[in-house]
Amino acid sequence: MQARAIVTGGLGAIGSAIVDALLQSGHRVAALDHPAAAAREAGWLAARPGGAVFYADLADADASRAAIQAIEAALGPVEALVNAAGITRDARFAKMSAEQWRQVLGSNLDSVFNATQPLFAGMCARGFGRIVNIASVNGQKGQFGQTNYSAAKAGMHGFTMALAQEGAAHGVTVNTVSPGYIATPMTAAIKPEALAKVNAQIPVGRMGQPEDIARVVAFLVARESDYLTGANIPVNGGLYMSH
Repeated sequence: MQARAIVTGGLGAIGSAIVDALLQSGHRVAALDHPAAAAREAGWLAARPGGAVFYADLADADASRAAIQAIEAALGPVEALVNAAGITRDARFAKMSAEQWRQVLGSNLDSVFNATQPLFAGMCARGFGRIVNIASVNGQKGQFGQTNYSAAKAGMHGFTMALAQEGAAHGVTVNTVSPGYIATPMTAAIKPEALAKVNAQIPVGRMGQPEDIARVVAFLVARESDYLTGANIPVNGGLYMSH
């Protein structure tokens, strides 16, 4: 029987690469994204064998739970969850509105709780589960103008470390992947001169590709990756190195 996986934010640049990698590794995959992302879907996933698309505002706990229930009713019990949903609302802290703070914490951090809680008990009861949280290098080192985003992404790894301790005895691993600068529509909007400065700071000399993240996720969700939990894996080309 094929393993079942959910990728939140699964229609975004990184999320869709993760979906594709999991499909290639034999999973049935549900991309769970915000209704506003429907225009990006264009039928590419629903037409793929093993792929399905569902929509919910993951900052809403009730909507998230209903979507998870619909996915499990359609696909069966979910063994792997990748929390890749997220947004940015950048501003200097002195000018950041409460709404900008709330939106980012809701979409990036509340969504992790809302998507994970409906699945975690079932994973533990069945003795197997894989949870991967997609954070950011800016959750490790901070970033000017991103107090909301950096706080949310740092919070994701705190969540990872705590939940990993709860799941370890039940065959459920929980890990974080922290991408650096990845070539996505978001980074494509950066001015060329600013982009050149960014690339100059990356030891490998280039931005990452969404597939660089997807390969690490595919490794973490594999059944054989059962001794790796509570980790934060940086995929940033050497931009930020921690011990």
